[in-house]
Amino acid sequence: MSGFAQGALAIPPGLVRRMAGRRGEPDLSGDDWLAELPRRVAAALERWELTADGVPMHGYWALVLPVRRRGEPLILKLGWPHPEARHEHLALRAWAGRGAVHLVAAHPAVDALLLERLDASRDLGGTDVQTSCAVIGGLLRRLDVPAFPQLDHLSDWARGFLADTAQVPAIAAAGLPRRFVEQARSVARDLAEEPGIDGRLVHSDLHDGNVLAGERAAWLAIDPKPLAAEPAFALAPAMWNRWTDALASGDPSWHLRCRLGWLADAAGVDEDRARAWTLIRLVANAAWRVRTGDPDGGPSPMTAFVAAMKAMASDR
Repeated sequence: MSGFAQGALAIPPGLVRRMAGRRGEPDLSGDDWLAELPRRVAAALERWELTADGVPMHGYWALVLPVRRRGEPLILKLGWPHPEARHEHLALRAWAGRGAVHLVAAHPAVDALLLERLDASRDLGGTDVQTSCAVIGGLLRRLDVPAFPQLDHLSDWARGFLADTAQVPAIAAAGLPRRFVEQARSVARDLAEEPGIDGRLVHSDLHDGNVLAGERAAWLAIDPKPLAAEPAFALAPAMWNRWTDALASGDPSWHLRCRLGWLADAAGVDEDRARAWTLIRLVANAAWRVRTGDPDGGPSPMTAFVAAMKAMASDR
């Protein structure tokens, strides 16, 4: 029925490189997950009566396979289990296709999602920066619904950030000026105690690559990494996206000031709060790299970005 024999799965080399040797969160290592993928794909195809319909693709930590069910084009997503994605199916159900990819079915026990098929060849990276900001801000408005009980809370995330960055010299040694780390910690300490910051369902990884073209709507969000938070927290990925565009502008701080204004206006959020959360999240990324030794990315672009953000704030 599946048209896809177990063991015949051609796992994309990029996904193999990303997952090989990765430690489990909590107990399934990247190598074990890769070894299990053919069986999991075959089981999902049988469960949902699917036929493979294209070349396997991949996201950051997931296999993405074009499929069909009774002629309808869909996407089968098999993710590596990690905390940020464990409530993805619940968030997609809450949005019910309003601003986000439509969830057709889910099997959370094995991190399997059956989704409407969008155009993977067309994301927001092909648009100009102002259009990208308008689309992302508009999607954040559409995705702004009350948080549900299962979600992790932004206030707890902020307290975790303070614990993870307690060794300020170690984070600064990774390439961030110490004063940036200390300021981010001070602001996070204040924001963590504010009432109401855990009240909304937020797509915490909304950037150009996570917005695809669709048929029933021009643009739809994917891969939400949901959090009970405030919408201002969600602007950071769209701010640090397209860093090469900021450099090419000749004035990165002015470029980022314009981008933040476009995003905040389109999303209907406070610009100062969005700026504060962006700085905090940049320092959090640096701390994560120090803690895990993750090879993706490095401190130099991040340091330049933080410096541009700081210059943007001081010029106001």
